[in-house]
Amino acid sequence: MLSSSTPHRRTSHTTSHTSRRTAHRRAAAVALAGVAALIATAVQSGTATAAPDPSPAKGNELVKLSPAQRAELIRDADAAKAKTADELGLGAKEKLVVRDVAKDRDGTLHTRYERTYDGLPALGGDLVVATDAGKTEQVVKATAKALRPATVTPKISAAKAESQAVSAAKAAGAERPDANRAPRKVIWAANGTPVLAYETVVGGLQEDGTPNELHVITDAATGAKLYEYQGVENGTGNTLYSGTVTLGTAQSGSSYTLTDTARGNHKTYNLNRGTSGTGTLFSGSDDVWGNGSASNAETAAADAHYGAALTWDYYKNVHGRSGIRGDGVGAYSRVHYGNNYVNAFWQDSCFCMTYGDGSGNANPLTSIDVAAHEMSHGVTSVTAGLNYSGESGGLNEATSDIFATAVEFYANNSSDVGDYLIGEEIDINGDGTPLRYMDKPSKDGASKDYWYSGIGGVDVHYS
Repeated sequence: MLSSSTPHRRTSHTTSHTSRRTAHRRAAAVALAGVAALIATAVQSGTATAAPDPSPAKGNELVKLSPAQRAELIRDADAAKAKTADELGLGAKEKLVVRDVAKDRDGTLHTRYERTYDGLPALGGDLVVATDAGKTEQVVKATAKALRPATVTPKISAAKAESQAVSAAKAAGAERPDANRAPRKVIWAANGTPVLAYETVVGGLQEDGTPNELHVITDAATGAKLYEYQGVENGTGNTLYSGTVTLGTAQSGSSYTLTDTARGNHKTYNLNRGTSGTGTLFSGSDDVWGNGSASNAETAAADAHYGAALTWDYYKNVHGRSGIRGDGVGAYSRVHYGNNYVNAFWQDSCFCMTYGDGSGNANPLTSIDVAAHEMSHGVTSVTAGLNYSGESGGLNEATSDIFATAVEFYANNSSDVGDYLIGEEIDINGDGTPLRYMDKPSKDGASKDYWYSGIGGVDVHYS
């Protein structure tokens, strides 16, 4: 009899899909070799070369930090943040807030900071400082503009900003939009001259039933909408059942639960067609989950739990990152969201992944690459912090697709062979084609192969 804190290995039954498509392997090897740097360091703009070297210099490789080592580096950076602000020439009203730290093998530290001005969060004021032996080597800023807003006294009320934000959500097709909390005053520094603004987060449901977390930035002087982005990061994937697999569970008395004690206590819950709340933790007396049929509620849970475990192992064993935040704490998964819901999504607010059951509730979106895609949204959020809009949103989605593919290959599962197609099995298009192609994105009829000046206006899944 195992205690509730002891990791327990059990068997899950799922059905493998019989059709497999030919893997598309060109070009993606280079992308995967370089994308690891996105986990904890900023991307600095510059001139792209036609044939980048996929092998980084040894000194530039990231050190695999344990949660304790990372926490210590963050404490050190926090203790020195006032000195760092002074060295960077920041104004008296500007303060630094440490967000994350990465370390190269040559000893260079990359510290990501957010900024405040007069106690207000500066959105778009984040920066990355590279130091070697305590000496600043490079600073990468999201904006070159100095944080000197004309005033921190608003001319319009918070209520007016909230009303305009709710109207923006309604215009986007949201159902029952309502502000989740009172608008907060911020400094908007992402575009042009920094100004005082309100940030309002609007809840409710998006047009397709996905939870809504629309962030609307309103100029506190003029009432003009400056920016908006969606806080719920979603992606559509395929249902690739992974055969008979071993999962981490926990035992208490004669009952077992889908609690992976070896991976930060990651839990998997049943929403049972609901669209809110945590749901009910999957439990059972036999420690065998699912029967390979979508009609069995445990099957989708088994797939989601397995995908979460593989993604945890990939980030830990390949990149030295323990969990999404790098602190050894697991997120959680929710399956059976809504009715005929054809999507899956990541939410920062609950630190969780959520999966629909697809058309007819017959094809749950709980495959390996979907789980990895959603968890990678979480990693991007706590590191690079890419907004889910414009070019940053495209980078956000692309990063999740790339790491999802890496996890699929890492899994080495004979029932779910790694490939460079996204959504090739579930046939959401109805014609046997995948959702996205990584060898030539434009083959899906919507994605772009190359950057161009207007690409920020394209849907983030295709840019």
